[in-house]
Amino acid sequence: MDRSSRFRSRRVVPVVAVAAAAALTLAGCSSSSGGKKAEESGSGASAGKATTPRMTVALVTHQAPGDTFWDIVRKGAEAAAAKDNIKLVYSADPNAGNQANLVQNAIDQKVDGIAITLAKPDAMKDVVSKAKAANIPVVGLNSGVSDWQKLGLMEFFGQDETVAGEALGKRLNEAGAKSAVCVVQEQGNIGLTQRCDGVKKTFEGKTQTLFVNGADMPSVKSTITAKLSQDKSIDYVVTLGAPFALTAVQSVSESGSKAKIATFDLNKELTGAIDKGTIQFAVDQQPYLQGYLAVDSLWLYKNNGNYSGGGEQPVLTGPAFVDKTNVDKVAAYAAKGTR
Repeated sequence: MDRSSRFRSRRVVPVVAVAAAAALTLAGCSSSSGGKKAEESGSGASAGKATTPRMTVALVTHQAPGDTFWDIVRKGAEAAAAKDNIKLVYSADPNAGNQANLVQNAIDQKVDGIAITLAKPDAMKDVVSKAKAANIPVVGLNSGVSDWQKLGLMEFFGQDETVAGEALGKRLNEAGAKSAVCVVQEQGNIGLTQRCDGVKKTFEGKTQTLFVNGADMPSVKSTITAKLSQDKSIDYVVTLGAPFALTAVQSVSESGSKAKIATFDLNKELTGAIDKGTIQFAVDQQPYLQGYLAVDSLWLYKNNGNYSGGGEQPVLTGPAFVDKTNVDKVAAYAAKGTR
């Protein structure tokens, strides 16, 4: 029986991988980790380093240049790698075909495990099959909660983007919003589409979708500014990432709009904006936890045969709301780059 058949033949209650990891003997304090298409030196984890044999894990994402969200994912992955005596090789490309090629590179290097994002799952189908044929376990994180099982991934760590969007739509209702624009920074990204669709499902007001070029922030600002100048009825701008929310603040000011801003995802600058009231709230999916659990899960599988969710259920890391009532508790972690 192959690995895929084995893990799908059982149904277990999802567990958080960290608990099982703590039960194994640890010693030492450092490891190395990966940078974009190259290795970098990682910081040590306070829990120490596992005494298990050295293994190599590839983390391949759809990160676009300058997107600070992925810095948080990488910090979580690096912390798990340092603790687990893992050589972490990180690579990324927002182009789905190029991302698939990076996964193929990891297969060719005969890594011990692969963690991938599925922003455009159809483009990853063939290469995931090749990894499984090479007996390399593959787990998913961040994007692809609707597709990870179809592709035969062993585990998934992230939030259900549709559920997160629905939760945000309900918050807009509570805020008394009447007209919202959902700003999509990467057309074709399934997770971003699901967020806006979720907002539309529960928001009782009018919802529009605005596509922007997320790789060009001046263009993002000018496109949002033009939209707000043209449509004064918009009272909420919903962005799908922290940098775009901060840019939207400038657009609101320049357009003379009275619209408020809500967003998905955090960084340290955004927690400050929530504290000041220039951004109303954020949906936090805990990207540090996604990176940490994805890498740690591969170590647990290799060394103890564990797999969270038993191949049947994802491990959800969100959604959670950060607003003025709790931002002070989150800000200290965001300042360290871990929230």
